[in-house]
Amino acid sequence: MTYKILWICLASLFLSACQTTSKTEQSSTSNALESAEEADIVEADSERLGVIDDIPTIDSTIASSEEIEPIPINEPNVPDDIWDRIRDGFELDLDIDRPRLTSQLRWFSTHPSYLDRVSKRGERYLHYIVSELEKAGIPTEIALLPIVESGFDPFGYSHGRASGPWQFIPSTGQMYGLDQTWWYDGRRDIIGSTQAAIAYLTRLHKMFDGNWYHALASYNSGEGRVLRAIRKNKKAGKPTDFWSLDLPKETRAYVPKLIALAKIIKNPEKYNYSTYFIPNKPYFDVVDIGGQLDLAQAADMAGISIDEVYLLNPGFNQWATSPDGPHRLLMPITKAKQFRKKLAEIPNKDRVTWVRYTVKSGDSLLLVAKKHNTTASVLQNVNKIPSSFIRVGQELMIPVATNNIESYTLSSHQRLLAKQSSAPNRNRIKISYTVKSGDSLWLIANKYDTDSKTLARWNSMGLADRLMPGKKLVVWLQPKASKGSSRSVVKKVVYTIRSGESLALVANKFKVSVNDIKGWNPKVSSKKYVQPGDRVTLLINVVGG
Repeated sequence: MTYKILWICLASLFLSACQTTSKTEQSSTSNALESAEEADIVEADSERLGVIDDIPTIDSTIASSEEIEPIPINEPNVPDDIWDRIRDGFELDLDIDRPRLTSQLRWFSTHPSYLDRVSKRGERYLHYIVSELEKAGIPTEIALLPIVESGFDPFGYSHGRASGPWQFIPSTGQMYGLDQTWWYDGRRDIIGSTQAAIAYLTRLHKMFDGNWYHALASYNSGEGRVLRAIRKNKKAGKPTDFWSLDLPKETRAYVPKLIALAKIIKNPEKYNYSTYFIPNKPYFDVVDIGGQLDLAQAADMAGISIDEVYLLNPGFNQWATSPDGPHRLLMPITKAKQFRKKLAEIPNKDRVTWVRYTVKSGDSLLLVAKKHNTTASVLQNVNKIPSSFIRVGQELMIPVATNNIESYTLSSHQRLLAKQSSAPNRNRIKISYTVKSGDSLWLIANKYDTDSKTLARWNSMGLADRLMPGKKLVVWLQPKASKGSSRSVVKKVVYTIRSGESLALVANKFKVSVNDIKGWNPKVSSKKYVQPGDRVTLLINVVGG
C-alpha cells in the first residue's frame, strides 16, 4: 500500500485530471498581456464531445410521489436553495479585477441561458457534491468546477480523452481508483469521480501550501507544469502568483472561468441574473444491489425512466451494471424504498436475461460476444471456459438485454449512434467510412476536406483515441456549389452503374468530378473498375448558376 501511494504521488507530478495528452508547451508570453481573447474558450464549452443539451429535467412526480422520512437537520436557518448554501461556503478571494477575469464575466453574464442549462444538468448531483466538499473542508466554489470542466454533462468527453463531470484523463483516473472497462467507466460515476476529484484537489492544495489558484491550475494542466512556471519566475525575480505565471492559454483562462462563475453566483443581481432554483436536499439514495442487474429492469422496479437510471448512474456503459461492480445504483430518494422492496423479491438468476446459444461453424468467442452485446471475458467467466477456444455444438449461456438494445438510449453505443446521426447543419450529407489499416484521423479528415478535430467530434472521439481497422466513422460532407452559383441546394442520389459506364462517364453526366464520387463512396474508391449493378451515392447541386 505504501509503495502504491508513493507511485501515485510521483506519477501524478506529470499528470492532471483534465489535461490532454496532445497538448504542447505554449510559447512564452508576457504576463502583462492578459487579453480578452481567452474568453473564446468559453464558447467552445458548448462543443464539448458528448454534451447533451436535452438532458431531461428532474420530474416533479419523482420528487413527490412517495412519502419519505424527513432528513434531520441540526443547523438553524438551513437555506432552501442549494445556491444559498454554496454561497455560505465560499472561501476564495473573489475581489479580483483582471482583464482575463473581465472577459469571462462578460461571456457568462451575457449567456444566462447557458448558466440555466448547466444548472439543470447539475441539479441531480449538486447536493451530493456540496455535502462532500463540506466534509472535506474544501471551499464550495469548487462545486462550480464541473461547470468549467464538463458543463455538468456526466457523459462529456473531451478531445484529450478526459471524461465525466470532473473530466479525468484515463491515467489519472486509474491512479485514483476509477476503473475503465467495457462495462463501466468510473470517471463518469458521480460518487467515484467526485471522491477522486476531492482526493486529487486536496493533495494539490497541500502541495502548493494552501494556494487554491495554483492547485486549480494544476488540476487543469498538471502540477509539474505549474511547479516549473513557479521556479522559472522565482529564478527571474518575478512574482509567483497565478496571474504572473507563464502557463498554457487554456490554463490561463481556466481559473478565471471558475472565479467568474463564483462572482456571479455570489451576487447574481449585480450581473442581472437569477439563479435556477435547486432544492437544498438530497436527490438520490445509494442502493446496494449485490450483483449484476439489467438497467431496464432497475428502471421498471423503481418506476422511473431508463434515462433517469443512466443519468444517475452514468458510469455504466452498457445495458446492465458491471458484473465486477460497483454493485450499487443511485436511485431518486423518493423511489429507493420501492426499488429495494422489488429488488429483494427477484431471484438472482432473474436479474439479467439469459439465452442458451449453440456454437456454429465459423463462430469465435469474440464474434458470439459481439452478436449479443457482451464481451468474450464475460462469456468465459459465466461458462467457466479456461481459454477463448470454443467448439462447434458447444452450448453457451449468455446474458442479454431484457429490452431491445435501442431502448437503452444513454448506453455508450446508443449515445455514439445518436452523436453520429446528428447533422452539423442541414446542408451536410452523411456518409459512412470504414477504417482501414494505416488510417489516421488526419488522413481521413484530409481526404474529406475537413480537420481532425471536427472528424473526432462527429464520432465522439478524442484526438488521441486509437483507430482500429473495421471501426465505422461518419463523415458529414459539405457539398460544393457549382461555379457561378451563389448558393447550393443539394440532392442525394443513389445511382446504379449501367453496362459500359465508367466513373468518368457518370461524373460527366452529373457534372461532378471522379474524385468527388470516390470521396462520397469509400468502397468504390478502393476498386480499380466499377461493375454494372454497383451503386454509388452522388450529391447533386440542383441550383443552376
